[in-house]
Amino acid sequence: MAGGAVVSGGSGGNPLRQGFIRREYLWAFILVTSLFFLWGFAYGLLDVLNKHFQNVLGITKLQSTGLQVAYFGIGYFAFSPVAGEVLKRRGYKTTIIMGLCLYSLGAILFWPVAKFSVNTKNPHAIFGGFVICTAVIACGLATLEVSANSYVSVMPPHNVANFRLQFSQSFNGVASFTGPLIASKYFFSEANKNNLSNVQWVYLAVSGMGVMVALAFLFTKLPEVSEEALQAEAEALAEVHGADTQADKPFYKQYRAITGFVAQFLYVGAQVTIGSFFLNYTYENAKIADSRGSQLLSYGLIIFTVGRFVGTALLSVIAAPVLLGVYAIACALLSILIGSLHGMSGVVCLMLVMFFESIMYPCIFVLGTSGLGRHTRRAAALLVMGVSGGAVFPPIQGAIADKFSTRTSYYLVVPCFVYIALWAAYVWNKDGRRFGVPATSDVEREVEAAAGGAVPPAAVGALGYTPKVEEERYESKDVIENIEKV
Repeated sequence: MAGGAVVSGGSGGNPLRQGFIRREYLWAFILVTSLFFLWGFAYGLLDVLNKHFQNVLGITKLQSTGLQVAYFGIGYFAFSPVAGEVLKRRGYKTTIIMGLCLYSLGAILFWPVAKFSVNTKNPHAIFGGFVICTAVIACGLATLEVSANSYVSVMPPHNVANFRLQFSQSFNGVASFTGPLIASKYFFSEANKNNLSNVQWVYLAVSGMGVMVALAFLFTKLPEVSEEALQAEAEALAEVHGADTQADKPFYKQYRAITGFVAQFLYVGAQVTIGSFFLNYTYENAKIADSRGSQLLSYGLIIFTVGRFVGTALLSVIAAPVLLGVYAIACALLSILIGSLHGMSGVVCLMLVMFFESIMYPCIFVLGTSGLGRHTRRAAALLVMGVSGGAVFPPIQGAIADKFSTRTSYYLVVPCFVYIALWAAYVWNKDGRRFGVPATSDVEREVEAAAGGAVPPAAVGALGYTPKVEEERYESKDVIENIEKV
């Protein structure tokens, strides 16, 4: 394979051997992958701020979930459809730059709010200011997720889209554990555990990062993947399988995307629930101080990141629905143990569940948006709207924790993982009950057969297939055979 283990040669099922990105998309892929680091860092700080505001501003567990409501409710649920329409009308580059501008604006607004928090007599107003800043950041992040997840998914070749998105999302995991590490040093240190002064400097740095990445995108030409190409591919594949083209149906009949939205809603709700009350769980269930608990949360997110890279490797040989189903069952079992065990054993299960959560978001996203043709970008917005589950579940968990205990509140996530396991089985059945990853060449042959021996021009770029290269390959083979005969 030319180009090594990253650049795709266009055939073969194992992306670790054959590559998972075409050369002309390589720089765009690197740049878009940097976005996953940005929102991973922001999310890593969110769970820690939840507990820090409880300590400094004297708010309840239920009130502190206002951060999650703003982040996931306003940002992801309310703003994702807006981002989806901008993406559909203006393309990937414009949408990404818009997201980075909102992200940087929300981050820089943390500075004046933190300044006003010094010696304040109205801590609830200060908390309201932080909630507004979080909402603006979340609008930017929702825009980035709609565009970046979709862009990485539709890059050719398509047969390794799950692997490629899982790889990019791994850097999201790397960033997410740096947030709690920074917090354990600067938020919960003896000098700052009762004030918010260091919050402003951290978010000023976050804003600076956002501006620099936005400038990089401004001066980069991103290759677009049109919905016409995706539609042509979907129609060709449907024809060869003798089925109606699902992509031709109206969006409200795209059941794969709609049920995928529910799976994403429940997954993110469960993930945020597990992370939001981590420090409360470690303190109440194992008597661990917040500074130490923040370190353990960071270790849990390192486990999450390791799980992402392990999952990436497994997805090179195992079909995504199969791996998703197995991991969802493991999460359900561990969640029951988290709600049942006392002491450090419960904390270990709480950290271990993060390993099995690791692959779920990118797998659900790709499985919920694949094969939808002209509906792909709108489906991407719908799947990102599913992140709003993070706004719904924390207040429910907070109410359960206030009335009973934090440990009991973790039973809330068990039905979420059960649904995800069932949805994975549904998709696995729809996709032909494959246990392994199909080779790109198989997809090429299917499309070629459907088109009567020629790949439709619009589908060529989307598939990562170039007939000229294929023709030259056969010509080279003939030359070699003639030389051998001589």
